[in-house]
Amino acid sequence: MRNIVMSTKDLNVFYGEKHAVKSLSLDFATKEVTALIGPSGCGKSTFLRSLNRMNDLIADARITGEIRIGDEDINHPKTDVVLLRQKIGMVWQRPNPFHKSIYENIAFGPRYHGIRDKRKLDEIVESSLRKAALWEETKDRLNRSALSLSGGQQQRLCIARSIAVSPDIILMDEPASALDPVSSAKVEELITELKQEYCIVIVTHNMQQAARVSDYTAFFLMGEMVEYGATDQIFTNPEDKRTHDYISGRFG
Repeated sequence: MRNIVMSTKDLNVFYGEKHAVKSLSLDFATKEVTALIGPSGCGKSTFLRSLNRMNDLIADARITGEIRIGDEDINHPKTDVVLLRQKIGMVWQRPNPFHKSIYENIAFGPRYHGIRDKRKLDEIVESSLRKAALWEETKDRLNRSALSLSGGQQQRLCIARSIAVSPDIILMDEPASALDPVSSAKVEELITELKQEYCIVIVTHNMQQAARVSDYTAFFLMGEMVEYGATDQIFTNPEDKRTHDYISGRFG
């Protein structure tokens, strides 16, 4: 039985007059990867950003409907967005490490949320880097600038930074699209390992990547969710012709 940790119900996102996401209802479970696929401008990244209230930062954005974690509707105006983003980590398309040391990139979040004990911070830094498969590559240079790392290493550092605050959910917006093939493969391996502990939602344009790493797939088109189901079914026997046409490369 799936352990649902987050769900949306009739979620709509507007940018001014533009209706970017239309009445979208989806469930997300722990220890699963859900891939959001679709052509550029279809609403998948807008939907992803809604899940941890990042669209709040856009002046003319308006959201209706529900986004629930347990019994809490995180769309409620009184939601503590800082605490929300502790529960829901975010990894962007391009690596965005802080202009700080490798150690401080990881320790920043836990310290912000009140952890001051050096031994505890050391444990969190090591654990997070190990989970991100980066410890062996960085353990002897933790005080060096994070910007000294390669692009692939920086992206894994950003993943480590997101899990350092013990989230329940990790959102990833095309996390491997800016990386070389070797680094991309490492990120995919990491996603497969991380799903043993977390609920992961990933936006990707790479159909092969979606097929490799995800358990469930949702196909978006023009702000609507055309089809959702187990990834094997979506990629081998989709119910909607538009899904088949997109996956087979006829448009997008």
